[in-house]
Amino acid sequence: MSGTALWAAVVTGAAGCYLLKLAGLSVPASWVEQPWVARIVDFVPAALLAALVAVQALTSGQELVVDGRLAGLAVAALALALRAPFIVVLVLAGAAGALVHSLTG
Repeated sequence: MSGTALWAAVVTGAAGCYLLKLAGLSVPASWVEQPWVARIVDFVPAALLAALVAVQALTSGQELVVDGRLAGLAVAALALALRAPFIVVLVLAGAAGALVHSLTG
């Protein structure tokens, strides 16, 4: 990609982000104050984070894969369900992922 094309992409992306933010600010307050909108908005960050985690844990390039990352995610979910401290969750997930990776090659 040439320097000019790269800068055009950066400027276009920045303008798109600005316009998206402006569109969000332009929504009438009466729409945002409705209870069903508030309930949906509360779940959007969790849904986006779950989607990002799923993509990172289950894909490699264009392929679906089952490897140590999925085992680490499962161990982390179990540790969180058991209310383990966050550092313990990280260590257990990393150890589980590394163990599966070393066993499967």
